[in-house]
Amino acid sequence: MQTTITDHLTVLAERVEAEFMDAYVSGAPESARTRLAIRTARLGGGVVLSMRDDPTGYWSKALGFGLTEPVTAELVDEVLGFYRAHGNPRAVLQIAPAALPPDWDDICAARGIEGSHWLVKLAAPVEDVGPATTDLRIGEVAGADVPAWASVVLRGFGMPLDGLIDMVAAAPGHEASRAYAAWDGDSLVAAANVVVMGEVASLNSTATLPVHRRRGAQQALIAAGAEAARRAGCRWVVAEVGRPAEGAANPSLNNMRRAGLRELYVRRNWIWRDRD
Repeated sequence: MQTTITDHLTVLAERVEAEFMDAYVSGAPESARTRLAIRTARLGGGVVLSMRDDPTGYWSKALGFGLTEPVTAELVDEVLGFYRAHGNPRAVLQIAPAALPPDWDDICAARGIEGSHWLVKLAAPVEDVGPATTDLRIGEVAGADVPAWASVVLRGFGMPLDGLIDMVAAAPGHEASRAYAAWDGDSLVAAANVVVMGEVASLNSTATLPVHRRRGAQQALIAAGAEAARRAGCRWVVAEVGRPAEGAANPSLNNMRRAGLRELYVRRNWIWRDRD
């Protein structure tokens, strides 16, 4: 039986993620769109993002499906056809487990789609996200600080600046975004973004430069983001981090839990590589 997601909070979490990813990629300045060969589309109620010349392999992804229409083999073929039409041989499909159809394994096997790593989706009522302390200064980012903010986001995730920084630096200009940072003196050393959409806000792009970690920056930025969500009238905050391997730990996941966020579900990345 083909179904769409019915859990309200799951719908909110998937929709806001699709929207902020689309805002990042679709909002890139024309110079970056040309250099990175960016193309975007909305198909089946979801967002399809193609960055053929992405130096990281991260940004070409399709997500936000199963909210208004069921995920079907026909929809998957339409998504993959979009990537092929734009010369992109690889993409990540991100679909909430509640939206995967019963024949998902068969769909994947027939199209060369393989399961990859897992991501933990977390959520909390805004009032449940606790305060945090740090010796760093926390504040909203605007104007001349935006390029440094974008640089910290990319370097914190181990991504190159060349080719991507102009795209990331455009994100704080989106009407739904609130960019935050932590400063050590005059140096911007940690960054985060908050995207507000109705009753939910997404805490995303949280990154700290390696030499400044373990000083409470991430938890302080989570708290600042939750406060921004509260002021905007949101009921919920959501976030996503990688699930650690068995016996390992992910400090970002631990920080989210300490702040009061709780696991909503675990979603797998599905990797498609063109075999033609």
